[in-house]
Amino acid sequence: MASSEATSYQVLRIIDANLNRIGEGLRLLEDLARLLLNDATLTQQLKTMRHELVTSDWSLNQQLLQSRDSEGDVGINIEAPEQAKQRELPLMAVANARRVQEALRTLEELAKIPDTTPKLDSEKFKQARFSLYTIERRLLSRLLRKDKVKGIPGLYVIIDTQALKGRSHIEVASQAIHGGAKVVQLRDKLLSKKELLPIAQQLRDLCTEHNVLFIMNDYLDLALASDADGLHLGQDDLPIKAARKLLPMDKILGCSTTTVDQAITAESEGADYIAAGSIYPTSSKETAKVVGLERLFQIRQAISLPLVAIGGITKDNTAEVLAAGADSVAVIGAVLGAESPEEAARQIVARFEAQK
Repeated sequence: MASSEATSYQVLRIIDANLNRIGEGLRLLEDLARLLLNDATLTQQLKTMRHELVTSDWSLNQQLLQSRDSEGDVGINIEAPEQAKQRELPLMAVANARRVQEALRTLEELAKIPDTTPKLDSEKFKQARFSLYTIERRLLSRLLRKDKVKGIPGLYVIIDTQALKGRSHIEVASQAIHGGAKVVQLRDKLLSKKELLPIAQQLRDLCTEHNVLFIMNDYLDLALASDADGLHLGQDDLPIKAARKLLPMDKILGCSTTTVDQAITAESEGADYIAAGSIYPTSSKETAKVVGLERLFQIRQAISLPLVAIGGITKDNTAEVLAAGADSVAVIGAVLGAESPEEAARQIVARFEAQK
């Protein structure tokens, strides 16, 4: 074999190996996005990238297959020191994203060599590499929040300072948790942030002790300062896209909505769960717009995220709210206004169990 032919043959082996790495790595990432996270946007991005990069003309495929020599590949039995160890899913996602990125860079450089390679588009591999950097961050972020998001379904109790009427935030939250609440949110329009921070920190400690999610309403700075599990925002608060950039990747983000379009936008911009309402008239928020069960059902059909119904929900209407598609019910007065918040919470949780 002439020297130039041998060089071309070896280059084809490199191209073949790296295209295989790209296809295999992207397939795993796509499966994580599709089957584990149920993220349609990420799934589509990864699937499109895989097809655009790996699918090639039949003539090139023939050359690549002809050059393949798996038995003679000296790298098959060589492992890095950490390679054989078991990995958690986030680390697995990072490892495969990096594998694809490295393969893309290799092909990007090979495409620049004149005459010795098949016709490859260097710019295509470069753009794919930079796109994957962004996709990797979103995928890793979703994986890190997956377990917290799984904690959303159930009873979501909002500890509103005004609705407490002088009672202790911690005592009422403790009763709600003992009654079966899965999520506790702190909402306040009265106290200064300086006064509110120690309350948030105590609620965070209480929730951590009982394996319950603690969410801070409205205030990104207090969510960060108290190390809350997440932040909940309304339509007039900090935009979801901006909050997603500022929050640590493992913190969940919820968004209040009244329309299908708002819910779809919030999902696309990085929300982890959607709150819809007000489902019924409520005294907890005088300006709340009542959207009803039909709107709740429409939002359920439009999004794949956990859906929290809010507004006027009690033990008596919990079943019909769940039947309309809610994964969780958020309450204020139904628990905080009860003589025994623990018993009130327990009765709502019982409706969940009956609906199951």
